[in-house]
Amino acid sequence: MRQDKELSKVDPEVASAIRKEIERERDCLVMIASENYASRAVLEAQANIMTNKYAEGYPSKRYYGGCEYVDLVEALAIGRAKRLFNVDYVNVQPHSGSQANMAVYMSLLHPGDVILGMDLTHGGHLTHGSKASFSGKLFRSVSYGLNPSTQTIDLDQVRDLAKKHMPRMIVVGASAYPRKIDFKGFRDIAREAGAYLMADIAHIAGLVAVGLHPTPVGMADLITSTTHKTLRGPRGGLILSGAEHAKAIDKGIFPGIQGGPLMHVIAAKAVCFQEALQPDFREYQEQVIINAKILADEMMGFGYNLVSGGTDNHLILIDLTSKGITGLEAEIALGMAGIYVNKNTVPFDKNNPQVTSGLRIGTPALSTRGMKEQEMKLIAGLINRVLENISDENIINNTRSAVKELCSRFPIYDFIH
Repeated sequence: MRQDKELSKVDPEVASAIRKEIERERDCLVMIASENYASRAVLEAQANIMTNKYAEGYPSKRYYGGCEYVDLVEALAIGRAKRLFNVDYVNVQPHSGSQANMAVYMSLLHPGDVILGMDLTHGGHLTHGSKASFSGKLFRSVSYGLNPSTQTIDLDQVRDLAKKHMPRMIVVGASAYPRKIDFKGFRDIAREAGAYLMADIAHIAGLVAVGLHPTPVGMADLITSTTHKTLRGPRGGLILSGAEHAKAIDKGIFPGIQGGPLMHVIAAKAVCFQEALQPDFREYQEQVIINAKILADEMMGFGYNLVSGGTDNHLILIDLTSKGITGLEAEIALGMAGIYVNKNTVPFDKNNPQVTSGLRIGTPALSTRGMKEQEMKLIAGLINRVLENISDENIINNTRSAVKELCSRFPIYDFIH
């Protein structure tokens, strides 16, 4: 059925762009590690009339009348997230992961305080202290990185930096790190330094929720996440903590950095958490990891260097230096072939962030489509074929046809035509 009859009449240009995006997602391989496909139920919950409702404040403590039903969905979202992550406090109002991180900083720190976070070029996130971000402009940021030999987080370096700079907050978490994170090791360092520990699990939240990655619950003072990556929900943010920080975080979000919450998105978050509480969600996360490991093995078999030599989670990070191509060149060529990945810096990268020497590739969206081990082997071959023939238009076009045929066997959103 067509979902855009009214939209096509009112704004055919926007309707056309949306239809083309449907076709792109349907006919291409989405392998960007931070992307996924939300379920039909999540989409329906987000496209609802709660977008009309202003609801500044929190359930039963609003600054507007008529909030009884949005109170209900926010309470459902909070309760379900508490059960999913086994925590005492949840705030579901952050508009994004970056907003969640900002709220934590603004709630517990003062401008000029020192934060110790993972270097962006080693796999961290902009909001972990990058000078291009508010986190590096409002606070004095110090960065830790990866061990040059193992290409894994160097806890000895983290401890040395913590002793030297005495940060008010240590941030653990990453946007391009393929290994498990030792939250206990970070907790011990934070205690030694007298610092808060914030864990940003935006990428691995789905894995954490089902016990396939160590949890920061009980280790970190504050935990932030997005809801749209491995959690497979709507685009948005989330904050988890113990009850002792509830009042500060609530004030940090509203009136601290946000106004009225996006109640239609919170409704979709509630649905997302309900889906994540079901037994088949663990099966999905297991397949995500299996698929990433198969993809890693296949790419190494083709002679590619992987940062840290493999993966424990949902993504791989390929260093293309030995292949003589840049991340930007690889991203463009693969995109032309219908395979969407993103260029990414690798540790000690000699190229700038607009070019990079690496590719970040993830399996959450492919796994949502139902693809498994055999498909990962096929896809690795397609990626290699493009990268080995990066300027050959015939090979790229033939690969795009093969990608479209593969995607046709694993349909998404068959209710949209």
